[in-house]
Amino acid sequence: MSQRPATAPVPERQPLDERAAASVLAYAAEQRAKVDVLASVLEDIAANGYPAPETGMLWETARDARLADGQLRVA
Repeated sequence: MSQRPATAPVPERQPLDERAAASVLAYAAEQRAKVDVLASVLEDIAANGYPAPETGMLWETARDARLADGQLRVA
């Protein structure tokens, strides 16, 4: 993801109030953090190869842990 603003001309926009703008910025930061984590995992795999299956976690176990913690969210 680029952190540069769009360079194409943008049609007139409706301004956001301060709370809405803060909420959008917080959401963007959260999404950027998730993408950064994914990118670091992919970079590690590219540099070091796949981890051994014995050291990993089954997706079912990860899913069940997230369900138990209440962290699973539906978009």
